[in-house]
Amino acid sequence: MPIDVASPANPGLAIANTRILRLAFGTALSLWISQAVGWSISYIAPIITMFLLAMPIARPKAKFFVVVVLAVVISVYGSFLFLPLLLHQKAVGVLLLGLALFHAFYFSAKGGAAVVGTLVTIGLALTVAVGSVSVDALLAVAGGLTVGAVVGAFIAFLSHVMIPDPPADEPAAVKEDAPASIPLAVARRNAMRALAIVWPITLWFLVSVASASNMAVMIKVAAMGQEAANQKAGDAAKSLIMSTLIGGIGAVIAWNILRIWQSLTLYTLLIALAGLLFGPRIFAGRGLQPNGPTWSYAFLTMIVVLAPAVLDGDFGSSADARFYDRLLMFVWATVYGVGAIYLFEAFWPQRNSIPLKSK
Repeated sequence: MPIDVASPANPGLAIANTRILRLAFGTALSLWISQAVGWSISYIAPIITMFLLAMPIARPKAKFFVVVVLAVVISVYGSFLFLPLLLHQKAVGVLLLGLALFHAFYFSAKGGAAVVGTLVTIGLALTVAVGSVSVDALLAVAGGLTVGAVVGAFIAFLSHVMIPDPPADEPAAVKEDAPASIPLAVARRNAMRALAIVWPITLWFLVSVASASNMAVMIKVAAMGQEAANQKAGDAAKSLIMSTLIGGIGAVIAWNILRIWQSLTLYTLLIALAGLLFGPRIFAGRGLQPNGPTWSYAFLTMIVVLAPAVLDGDFGSSADARFYDRLLMFVWATVYGVGAIYLFEAFWPQRNSIPLKSK
């Protein structure tokens, strides 16, 4: 039965409040289901749910959720084609992987749905990096990503059904914020800048034997590329720093609370609380706050730092060490990402002043 949220005098505020509640409810529900079942990299499901519910749109059609799932599945299993080349013709494989990543960033940079671009990037980076080390780990990751995409998209759709936007009382002429029109030359440049962030770290994962154990870091790095795809250099660097800082602080607080009482119920409530706290900084009326995307990526950071540690099932000193080691890797990845942005700008300066609008 749908939940009815009372409408205050300001219809835009009612819509924002509804979306905040839906974000918190859907993400927490997705997390609870994924942790209760516990398939491989199950925390992908709440990440997908969160991204879909953080979009400033009314209830999408079911077709949209199917497209999201297909995008993930095609990127995951399509990346299998790169593995023989990466193993036997490394130069060709690396170039083709870079081209695929570039097009994932270009899709978002020219106005495509950021959630699709982000998930495709994650699918490509994870499966190729892990598959170059272990076939068994590759199959587990591919299956986990596929199940996570299906569950995450379904719960996002269910959340829209259970907590629909309130009826609009304003004239039909008032519409959701339209995406900014980005010149293709600017989109290509931004996609190249995002590639400069993600591609070198992806190559490092290709030769690292620890790829499977550091998948959370690869997810963060893939998201960083998309985070920087539609923003000016200074804004992109600030967004990377703030999302890592905010998400990291949230993860540390939640981790220390969970050390006191190890409970799936408490874990779920903490994620719901994070959704309620981050939500007002994501949504503004029918659209997003100016820094809305940054807070969305902060929410992703919190989940992806916290979830692997909780899945370990160990809250002792060794788990503490792994948790803070992973968090430190996120910090170093962010430092590299900010450095890559400014290095790219130094060698490829912006030659026009067309303003970019955050996703």
